[in-house]
Amino acid sequence: MPTNLKLWKEISKLADSAGIDFIGVADLSPALPFIREMGGDVVDGFPLAVSIGIRLPDPVVDMLPKRFDRAVAVNYRNHAYVTINYRLDVFTSRLAGLIQREGFRALPIPAAERSSGDYALSNDRKISAVFSHKLAAHLAGFGWIGKSCLLVTPQYGPRVRWSSVLTDAPLKTTGKPMKRKCGKCRECVDICPVKAFKGREFDPKESREMRYDAKRCQDYHHKMETKIGLPVCGMCLYVCPTGRKSTI
Repeated sequence: MPTNLKLWKEISKLADSAGIDFIGVADLSPALPFIREMGGDVVDGFPLAVSIGIRLPDPVVDMLPKRFDRAVAVNYRNHAYVTINYRLDVFTSRLAGLIQREGFRALPIPAAERSSGDYALSNDRKISAVFSHKLAAHLAGFGWIGKSCLLVTPQYGPRVRWSSVLTDAPLKTTGKPMKRKCGKCRECVDICPVKAFKGREFDPKESREMRYDAKRCQDYHHKMETKIGLPVCGMCLYVCPTGRKSTI
């Protein structure tokens, strides 16, 4: 099926009007076994993902070392999480509608969706979403997966929040996975208050658990919620040198 350039122009125009900072198309075929293991029948059958990213406000992220101050935590939770996730969800809904009107399948994935276990909330051994937005952004050529398991862009580091629309529309892929550029840097690993990261480089053949203990991270967020009323951390996001240089 030939590439639908007209549809891509309409998608790009919609993204510009919505203030989207990153929009691209990822070929999911290299990661299909992982995607199926993660999301099962919910996400199976879609060859492409439209990856969407919005940059976080640098001054909000830069205040995270003072996150025990409730005003700082509230600002971060609202303007770097809730509001941007809402903007992403509204955009992916509109984008899915646009693609569907053109006669193709489109599945918007919630920006902050999380499931546990084998698609059952009663089993919390595996804490993950039904689809990895970071993986889609990586496959679309926007950055690499860092030691924090965050997607690191060369422009803004990990200071971007992502969402995705899965589709079978005939769109041209926009890039290819970027090579890792973290090198010997361990700042995200060392700053983690619960040592959730193991300092291993991303390897698509390894499970996430080889690099990251999601349960430790989740428990710490619960602890923060008990202490200040909000589940806020983000220190790995804050400290990344690639992201911090964008604020200078």
